[in-house]
Amino acid sequence: MKLLIIEDETALSEMMQGVLREAGFVVETATNCAEALEKIDMYEYDCILLDLMLPDGNGFTILHHLSEQGRASKVIITSAKGSVEDKVKGLDLGADDYLPKPFHLSELLARVRSLLRRGNKGAKEIEVGNVRLNPDDRSAIVAGKPLSLLHKEYHILYYFLTRPERVIDKQALAEAVWGDHADQSDNFNFVYQQVANLKRKLRDAGANIQIQAVYGFGYKLTEK
Repeated sequence: MKLLIIEDETALSEMMQGVLREAGFVVETATNCAEALEKIDMYEYDCILLDLMLPDGNGFTILHHLSEQGRASKVIITSAKGSVEDKVKGLDLGADDYLPKPFHLSELLARVRSLLRRGNKGAKEIEVGNVRLNPDDRSAIVAGKPLSLLHKEYHILYYFLTRPERVIDKQALAEAVWGDHADQSDNFNFVYQQVANLKRKLRDAGANIQIQAVYGFGYKLTEK
């Protein structure tokens, strides 16, 4: 699951990132409206944590944009603006929850998990060839047998299975699975290693799909 924290308070943002990443989420951040809108237009997020008071505007602008674009991201407002009017306006504009500051990080994590469970309840299984993923419990099945995957391996496989027969740019894959951390490396060795491990596991399990390298660009998932 990929989250976006829109928060201009550096210390708070870092604490939120820490607890969410420790829980296994891919986390990206933005510190103002312009940066947030740019990221929202470029990437898909499962959940957005939105502060209403930002240096170059307010969170309502972002809620308007999400609504106009028809984005399915879940939104939790995390704001010190505690008036009933702000809460009602945010919910009316499409926010799913409202968590006033200050809040405990444990409550933030619980709210995110609860919202994502509601959003994914009854989510359809993804199946390509003899490989099947169940988003509800993040399980993987190959030829009817469970496949044990590490956290990043599952997210990589999910990304490929939702884009079969499409050439995937290695930069896009890195940003989707590692979030902002992808920008902190000057090479893609961490991507190559994880993809190689996943390819080996799929091959050993008898999968009839394969992840092929596309020279100079990235990868492509195909059925054998």
